Amino acid sequence: MGRASLFVSLLAAANCVAAGPPAPWRGEIKKHGSVTYKCKCYSDDKCWPKGPEWASLNKTVDGVLKVAVPPGAACHKSLGQVSTYDAAKCADATAKWLDEQWLTDHPIANLWPLYTNNTCLPTTNSSEPCTQGFYGEYVIMATKKEHIKSGVDFARDHNLRLIIRNTGHDFMGRSTGYGSLIINTHSFKEATFIKKYTGPGDWTGSAATVGVGVQGRELYRQAFAQDPKVVIVGGECPTVGWAGGYIQGGGHGPLTGIYGMGADNVLSFDAITAKGEYVTANADKNPDLFWALKGGGPSTFAVLTSVTVKTFPEIPTAGTILNINSTHTNDTAVFNEAFRIFHNLSNHYTSHGMFVYFELSTGRLHIQPFVGPRMTAAQVKEVLKPLFTQLDAAKIPYDTITKEFPTFFEFYMDIFEDEQPNQNSVVGGRLFTQQDIASNGDEIAKALLFASAPTSDTMGFSVGHIVNPGHGNPVVDNAIHPTWRNASSFVITNIIMSGMESWEMKKLREDQQTNIVGKALREAGKHGATYVNEGDLNEPNWQDSYWGSNYPKLLQLRKKWDPEGVFYTQTTPGTEDWSVLDYGTKLCKKT
Repeated sequence: MGRASLFVSLLAAANCVAAGPPAPWRGEIKKHGSVTYKCKCYSDDKCWPKGPEWASLNKTVDGVLKVAVPPGAACHKSLGQVSTYDAAKCADATAKWLDEQWLTDHPIANLWPLYTNNTCLPTTNSSEPCTQGFYGEYVIMATKKEHIKSGVDFARDHNLRLIIRNTGHDFMGRSTGYGSLIINTHSFKEATFIKKYTGPGDWTGSAATVGVGVQGRELYRQAFAQDPKVVIVGGECPTVGWAGGYIQGGGHGPLTGIYGMGADNVLSFDAITAKGEYVTANADKNPDLFWALKGGGPSTFAVLTSVTVKTFPEIPTAGTILNINSTHTNDTAVFNEAFRIFHNLSNHYTSHGMFVYFELSTGRLHIQPFVGPRMTAAQVKEVLKPLFTQLDAAKIPYDTITKEFPTFFEFYMDIFEDEQPNQNSVVGGRLFTQQDIASNGDEIAKALLFASAPTSDTMGFSVGHIVNPGHGNPVVDNAIHPTWRNASSFVITNIIMSGMESWEMKKLREDQQTNIVGKALREAGKHGATYVNEGDLNEPNWQDSYWGSNYPKLLQLRKKWDPEGVFYTQTTPGTEDWSVLDYGTKLCKKT
């Protein structure tokens, strides 16, 4: 049975018997240069599950197995042999192509489309080819834990590449993978709030158990609806999947300067392991897995279903917006001096528990906002006085506005901006420490300005987060790189692309991000690190750069909890011997 026939027959399939146990290795064995690899099983391999096996899986998961269809397919006559054109759905996709919520609600869409190979995009020409690109083959739209378990078991037993997709809010392509089976966990939306947590662990304050599909703004809204109102450490972006990759990577955000990272505040996990076992991980049960899931990397040790986390009383919050751009000055020297003044005060901002979100590109600095938790507008202005004093002394023009609110939630809803998805870039970045800002701030500022135009044929933009988790939570025991406790500024850099570049040009842009932009950042911030969720996939010595002294323990735990490599996301513990070969398609392991 082909994919086209299966597209029609999945919902009608019943009483089909699955094939017997898989052979010791189901997949291609191939040479790549001088190295021999064993690959996952793909649709052009004899080991690929037959129609009755897929139909049996569909029955097991209550009919929620779907053919993976790219979000723009409705604008094309067909996807392979399957007719996909639908004028109404095409109009909807076109209208909502820059709507993060629409994309995160889609079964397989990735907000950063470079890693899908920009395939099957919305178009007014329905005759344009539509291919699967680097998307998976099938998706389980899981609505209960048993669906996830069945998907994990099927992928493991048939040696399929497995993708865990929650929201697709992902700069590093980890939510998509060529020829894969996808498990979509986005529907796990339940959140339960607890006024007094009773263990395990020594926390006795309020808490919440949050389903893995709950997004940042949803969680903030639910926390605000409690009586009394509470807050949770979450991200800046409203659509990020809070209890998925955000927590597993560590998770920074507007309240990190007073409460630490998101993962610092986790009390317990419910998860499904690579063996298909339901587990709870906390201070008492599976404490090693508990440690690893708090910052050890997304889709690496288990599939999360829910997270129990500390909550805190609502707090007054104030903040400031600051802009310096072409409406103020076109003098490059003046602009560069403005950025140097601003960024060199990172340690000052973080010493007051502040979080600062900024965007930097050639001639444009947009800061929205400086966040002052537990502050009034007057207090924020007092903290920022050294900044404005220096800008004024240097005769640098700018505009600014300061606001205050009785709660963090009201502040967040008013002042934070939604991001624009479906942009294309190669991502990198660097975490700069308090020490580096103090001793080498000028060179760090130069490196970040350089990242806006690193070569004669490239343009860049950067997204910065001035934050110090160590100010709010100086001592923790989890997998997050210890350097985060001395952080001052974490900046994501981007080399802008169209997405339509040749494979060779994409590889060149990756090299420029790593060895031109990244090199400048590493040299300026010698004591720094990189961030698991927002970094360079080709980061040199990534094991140390992402996890530091925690890496050996994480590698040991990966071998314990997923010895076969059921889960895979690039540059995460235990993936040293794995590579995606054949122009970004087949996932294979060195023998």
